[in-house]
Amino acid sequence: MTVGGAPTEWIAGCVAAHADLLADLDGLTDDRARAASTLPGWSVGHVLTHVARNADSVVRRLEGAARGELLDQYPGGPAERQADIAAGADRPARQLVADVQQSAAAVEHVLATVGGAAWDAPSRTARGVVEPSRDAVFSRWREVVVHHGDLGWRPVPLPAGLVEAWLPRELPALAGRTDPAALLAWVLGRGPAPALTPW
Repeated sequence: MTVGGAPTEWIAGCVAAHADLLADLDGLTDDRARAASTLPGWSVGHVLTHVARNADSVVRRLEGAARGELLDQYPGGPAERQADIAAGADRPARQLVADVQQSAAAVEHVLATVGGAAWDAPSRTARGVVEPSRDAVFSRWREVVVHHGDLGWRPVPLPAGLVEAWLPRELPALAGRTDPAALLAWVLGRGPAPALTPW
């Protein structure tokens, strides 16, 4: 990633993740779209609708940053996000696929056209965290790769670049999911791996 400029590695990862997901959506049937995903209570249609609405939110964040506006990721917050997912989940497969295709293309267009200063402009996540707008690209890459796997059709490997950027962000949270002393003992090779509470 280039600090102070476009996050080129994250952009490339995002574009590749879009292509990988869209290749798997070729020939999606209505029955398969209604089938359960690996996420509790969500069908494949729920996951695909979420991926598409997430794309819209990334475009919103980046276009806002380019204009110097600090926007909420989802205009109506978590409630509107959930309502949009529920409303779109049962659409025919062809509509779901077209939505994912069109929204991914919109993300790629804004990634190619955002000016240099916008990458460091503030942007707000769905959780209310203000961060540089470049992190919206990283977030999109994560969302597409992880939710592609959540479809449950095949293992979707985590790209090495994504692991390198993401794992250090998640490691500090492990101490909050188990006994910190047991975790440290394991890291030092002085004890067994501790059980972690659910994510």
